[in-house]
Amino acid sequence: MSAAPCAQEQPRGSGERQPLVARPRGPRRRWRRTAAAAVLLVEMLERAAFFGITSNLVLYLNSLNFNWEGGQASRATLIFLGASYLLAPVGGWLADVYLGRFLTISLSLVLYLATSGLLLATITDDGRKSFCGEIPLFPLEPACPSADCPSSWSSPYCATTLYLVLLLLALAASSVRSNLTSFGADQVMDLGRDATRRFFNWFYWSINLGAVLSLLVVAFIEQNVSFLWGYSIIVGLVGLAFFLFLFATPVFITKPPTGSQVSSMLKLAFQNCCPQHSSRDTEGAHLLPDQRSLQWGPSPQEDMANFQVLVKLLPVMVTLVPYWMVYFQMQSTYVLQGLHLQIPNIFQTNPTDSSSSLSSEKSYYRIPEAWLLLANVVVILVLVPVKDHLIDPLLLRCKLLLPSALQMMALGMFFGFTSIIAAGVLEKERLKYIAANHTVPQLIGQDLYYAAPLSIWWQIPQYLLIGISEIFASITGLEFAYSEAPRSMQGAIMGIFFCLSGVGSLLGSGLVALLSLPGGWMYCPKDFGNINNCQMDLYFFLLAGIQAVTVVLFLWIAGRYERTRQDPASQSSSSRVRG
Repeated sequence: MSAAPCAQEQPRGSGERQPLVARPRGPRRRWRRTAAAAVLLVEMLERAAFFGITSNLVLYLNSLNFNWEGGQASRATLIFLGASYLLAPVGGWLADVYLGRFLTISLSLVLYLATSGLLLATITDDGRKSFCGEIPLFPLEPACPSADCPSSWSSPYCATTLYLVLLLLALAASSVRSNLTSFGADQVMDLGRDATRRFFNWFYWSINLGAVLSLLVVAFIEQNVSFLWGYSIIVGLVGLAFFLFLFATPVFITKPPTGSQVSSMLKLAFQNCCPQHSSRDTEGAHLLPDQRSLQWGPSPQEDMANFQVLVKLLPVMVTLVPYWMVYFQMQSTYVLQGLHLQIPNIFQTNPTDSSSSLSSEKSYYRIPEAWLLLANVVVILVLVPVKDHLIDPLLLRCKLLLPSALQMMALGMFFGFTSIIAAGVLEKERLKYIAANHTVPQLIGQDLYYAAPLSIWWQIPQYLLIGISEIFASITGLEFAYSEAPRSMQGAIMGIFFCLSGVGSLLGSGLVALLSLPGGWMYCPKDFGNINNCQMDLYFFLLAGIQAVTVVLFLWIAGRYERTRQDPASQSSSSRVRG
């Protein structure tokens, strides 16, 4: 029995007049939901493949197959993650101008399948020799205790091939992400604004369900069985996603390319910067309504209104970049830190090397370090349905004040700050054991790591906090970008949102590279995977300081944005173009 509602439920933004549209009923409504469900399933499979690559990429590059240093492996992971978001506008532009979203997604999945197959080929000895040549023989060994150790080679083994494959893979993943998000929203757009909002909630939920599948199965196989089997599953997941997307073609709503407004926005930006050179280009802004109706595409007034919305949105999205710098540590330096904490065994298996000094009469599988990401994922899988079905409807029925999107994003940034602080405190404690020479050698797969005698479970708080931050900052930010953008620019704004998150990952990678120079906190000579001679705690605290400053800046920008939205003149001009 459900409790009586406090009051009649009102949709968000009920103060504005909503257009009356004929909404599908009966079979057509079921077709829309079937199409949305197919999109969610494809997204789940694609994300399972993506997380299968990123969750253990540091471990893969640290392995004896490549012998990359810890800083090099973390940097490559951050570059891959950053590129997978930074390239999002490329796929959106191709869809808007030339191919349409359906064809762009299909071709992107083909590229995804081909590049994941190339990554699989680098696991085998013959494949590595074909693409990379022979590997230099450098054994894995403890961190060098002095600063006079000889530095390692400048370019890691197989770097050119791996970076090329990872960048092509990032292009495919970014194109699928940017277009599948809007393509799925198109399927339910005529069911009402509430259906669109709920689609984004469940779209994000599907992403994390794919992450659970990847972390529980693929990450475990990669760490404890072999990367060959793990990456084979990844190729199978991408192939299945491609098959399901094509199989669901009859139920999809497809739209032809409508053109891009990038050139119009650049032109208006040039006019604002250099008005004396562009007066002749503004003649169209004074056309009468009847004259504008004969033109194809947005009118000059609509272009100007869209440009003004973009100018207001960009500062909000740009100040999220430091949050993304913190967020992507979850799949790079957090993983590297976890490899140097004591990882417990789980169930027994047959020993493969009885002569090893580290093996005993019994051998065990170790818990995959990537399983710590499950703390982040489970928080989202639990809280998103609770928020969607319980908290938001209850607040609306009781006419309680919902926090604005910008307030929720600021709260998410605060939780990101607490996560990186927790990581820094844990790393500082870990280094105390290393300084006292209290280390535990542990074999992960075929690779030896010298860990502090601290349980890896101490990482759970930082993963939980980054998961909570994701609900408030990332999901709300995605909905904010889609709902605040003019209808004719929703694809472009979504692409910018994903692009800026990629900028955050690349800035984090650049900061790691800068601190890896001689004398830097991440400079670990003769490292080969171990970080015990680094000062990664100071890197975490630096990120926390950057995040703290930008939270204050974000609150100031958000306040200005809210005051601008409440201005009647601004509302009247923007409501005509907002979707």
